[in-house]
Amino acid sequence: MKKLFILAAAASLVATMANAQTTVVTPGTTTGAAGATIQIEPEYRTRIKSYVTEHKIRPVETRERIVVGAKVPTDVELTAVPSDWGPSVTKYRYVYSGNRVMLVDPGTRTVVHEID
Repeated sequence: MKKLFILAAAASLVATMANAQTTVVTPGTTTGAAGATIQIEPEYRTRIKSYVTEHKIRPVETRERIVVGAKVPTDVELTAVPSDWGPSVTKYRYVYSGNRVMLVDPGTRTVVHEID
């Protein structure tokens, strides 16, 4: 009986360790919602901020504040990310809200990264 208990405890520990996640964040990398890791180099951050200013992008207004981890309401249009924003973000869409560019996973409409 004691061996069975020890075996069950060991199996539980192994299962817990298998589910644990380790995140290593390097400079310029942000881990957003659902563990999405996005690396945006400083020159791309500057380019993104300039794009919003130069193209006079209008901020989206919603009842709820759009934040990382939240879903963007379905009535808010997601805009394709320009290719010159860098290769790490082209698979996302964006929303400009509250003077921040929010990168959104188009499949789930979840905000994965904020560029302020």
